[in-house]
Amino acid sequence: MSRYQQTRLAEGASPKTINLEVGTLRAILRRHRVWAEIQQDVRMLSTADDTGHAITPEEEAALLTVCLKSRCRCLYLAVMLALNTGMRYSEIRLLRWRQVDFAGRILTVGKSKSPTGAGRVIPLNTRILSVMEMWTAQFPGRQPAHFVFPSERYGAAGERDRFGFTAGVVIYDTDPTRPIGDWKEAWEKAKARAGAILSGAAENEESEPLECRFHDLRHTAVTRLLEAGISYPVVASLMGWSAATAIRMAKRYGHIGNKALRDATDVLGGVKIPLESLKKTQKSAESEKVAVQ
Repeated sequence: MSRYQQTRLAEGASPKTINLEVGTLRAILRRHRVWAEIQQDVRMLSTADDTGHAITPEEEAALLTVCLKSRCRCLYLAVMLALNTGMRYSEIRLLRWRQVDFAGRILTVGKSKSPTGAGRVIPLNTRILSVMEMWTAQFPGRQPAHFVFPSERYGAAGERDRFGFTAGVVIYDTDPTRPIGDWKEAWEKAKARAGAILSGAAENEESEPLECRFHDLRHTAVTRLLEAGISYPVVASLMGWSAATAIRMAKRYGHIGNKALRDATDVLGGVKIPLESLKKTQKSAESEKVAVQ
């Protein structure tokens, strides 16, 4: 087991990923009642429990600009959904049209990482609703069971720049009954070009890509909600956190929640006491002092 962990680390897998893999193996061994024999000798790898990276408005603007030009036409909508709903990668990728209620302006999450996340209802703000309505024009024959992000292939119809973006794109083999596999390649290229825009790099200059995982878009949504003073229970409901996860997240984002706590106590400190009440209180205190003497 230890050799397996070290091999996976050498391959570049994260400690969290390796722990999940070991957890799967543990479940199999428990099923066959042999886990107890080695349990004391197995150690999970330590993981960094960080808050992730919340992107700035400037980074968001650069990212969305290049996503619009990506040959993966769904990338812009996927990023917008993550930023405006806080949905997870898999929740977005597997989204079906029947889960989107345009009249009611809500979206119902399907299969999720946790039982509390599955089936949760997320209101759609005007920003994301308008983008989704434009996306529907791409699929006039869509059916409720069809995927919002269908499986399809892309071909270049123009010259590529150094980031892999082309002047034109040909889309073919679209199958709405199957979800898109992933948009990892398009996402990496978009981050590279966004980094170049932010650094002001010229066409042939090297630049650092934008530091942002796709999951960081969810972190960005959470951060913005908490900074705006939205309560943890409401944020937990939107994100689909379980009770235990909500407690852990409260600790993770405590530096943001402290602002809301300070604002709350400032409200208490802002209560105005009538001047006459203060005078009466002082007179009462003096009377009690004389009585004691």
